[in-house]
Amino acid sequence: MFSNLSAGALGLSLDHPTAIDLAAQHGFGGVDPDPGYFATLGGTAAVAEHAAAVRERGLEWGLAGLPVPLDAPAAEFREALVELPSALELLRAAGVTRIGTWIRPMHQARDHRTNWRLHVGRLALVAELLADAGIRLGLEYIGPKTFWSVERFPFIHSLRETRELIAETGASNVGLILDSYHWYTAGESAADLAGLTDADIVSVDINDARDDRERDEQQDLDRRLPFDTGVIDLESFMGAVRASGYSGPVKVEPFLKDLAERPVDEVLADVSARLERAVSGGSASA
Repeated sequence: MFSNLSAGALGLSLDHPTAIDLAAQHGFGGVDPDPGYFATLGGTAAVAEHAAAVRERGLEWGLAGLPVPLDAPAAEFREALVELPSALELLRAAGVTRIGTWIRPMHQARDHRTNWRLHVGRLALVAELLADAGIRLGLEYIGPKTFWSVERFPFIHSLRETRELIAETGASNVGLILDSYHWYTAGESAADLAGLTDADIVSVDINDARDDRERDEQQDLDRRLPFDTGVIDLESFMGAVRASGYSGPVKVEPFLKDLAERPVDEVLADVSARLERAVSGGSASA
């Protein structure tokens, strides 16, 4: 696995070339692809050339976002599905192999059974298009009870349910986005991760949680940097990820507004050190 710079996940407004430069400078192993930037390059040949230059700097691609809203009204979903192949053409030219999205864990009108059927059908369609482009799809479940309990019908918000959904799609290129924050708020342990393989995991996020709230009081958008509080057992989480043989990107997504107010180099040096500790299994303070 490798440490990945995801500037957007850190709340940093960096253009793509700058993110690449800073990722290389601060020792990250990868950087998120930017489909919007790819579209400005003038075609697939130029995109492939750009990707080769990124690889020459020792960087791999992290995760691109899925431009298809799985939970959207039918007309919006169909429109996004029609536009997906042109977006995939650029990602394929760049050598991007991972796309991700999150599963909305509740719905005001759609009950669990109806929502399940809708997601199975839509995921099967999307996965087929992604498979043709050589791309895997990662699904992230959302764990905090303060989020999934606010509408009438709770939906998927645990690892077990997400794996069951993936299995029912029958798609071999759909896997998990594992996030330590959702793992913790879902009340899960390292035992729940046992048996996962590299083929099951598309991407990994690490964060910590506030130490002045109980698990069911944690808010989705109010997290802490990895190893800050020790509320989340990151040693066990990452130990299980390493045991799976996972080979992909690991990023930090803390939703901390003050990161954007600090010098960028200071933030990235800090985040890079925390990721190195997580990826390597070291115990030195971040």
